Amino acid sequence: MRPRLNLILLGVADVAKSTAFYEALGWQKAATSHSKFVKFDLGGVVLALQSRSAFAADCGLPDSNYRGFAGFALAYIARSANEVPQVLAAAAQLGAEIVKPATPNAWGIAGYFRDPDGHLFEVCYEDGWIFAEDGHLRV
Repeated sequence: MRPRLNLILLGVADVAKSTAFYEALGWQKAATSHSKFVKFDLGGVVLALQSRSAFAADCGLPDSNYRGFAGFALAYIARSANEVPQVLAAAAQLGAEIVKPATPNAWGIAGYFRDPDGHLFEVCYEDGWIFAEDGHLRV
């Protein structure tokens, strides 16, 4: 298996509502999307939205509607410390729950929000992250 993620699939309660949330954050829906499976190009990785029930059925598991800590978060690395509270505020205005406000830490500043379906996102800024000219993160 190549060391690469191609698709991040999120199960959501209402595909149209979740699509509107991400579009309002400034993400552009792919033209190949349809009402039951919406895709966003994140620069080489695709974020896809599908109903929780369809996703659960596809993998053969019951839908537990779990909203606690799942040990998993998507992360957005900001280009400046000032961008962290701005992104959190924008997400909150769109209906996201701020789990942790922008808080200084040993590496920079970070905060967390949950999207309307409870998916956890970290928004952080740290001096150590380096971006290539094409916007991809260098490890």
